[in-house]
Amino acid sequence: MNTTHYNRKARFNYTIEDNYCSGIILTGNEVKSIRDGKLNFNDSYCLFLNNELWVRGLYISENKFGLKQDPTRDRKLLLKKKELTKIQTTVKEKGYTMFPTSVFFNDKNILKMNIGVGKGKKEYDKRETIKKRETEREVRKLVST
Repeated sequence: MNTTHYNRKARFNYTIEDNYCSGIILTGNEVKSIRDGKLNFNDSYCLFLNNELWVRGLYISENKFGLKQDPTRDRKLLLKKKELTKIQTTVKEKGYTMFPTSVFFNDKNILKMNIGVGKGKKEYDKRETIKKRETEREVRKLVST
């Protein structure tokens, strides 16, 4: 069972320069909720607190059998020290933003999160993305008929 949840807004609002795969610290009930598809990326982002990487604003709804917890609490992300320092210097020097792009279960059935590092798109870049998507859709319609 390989369920993947994508942050579609991230690809629309940001140009992604680098991707990192990290572990995430969760409770068992939160993992069950993610398996059920009760995950929302709206307004979620990553930040450094005390040289540790955290995700903020990731909404995981409560499981009906689990403990009552804050569904938008901060969750710690697990990366190697080398990757953390690389991300931290990139964010400081170039002014990039960190954001979750997807959550998935790997081959060993462990929950992982992809983190994107990039810059925010300008309004005209977003319009260009919409135009490109619409023309690709029209081409696919013409080819299929």
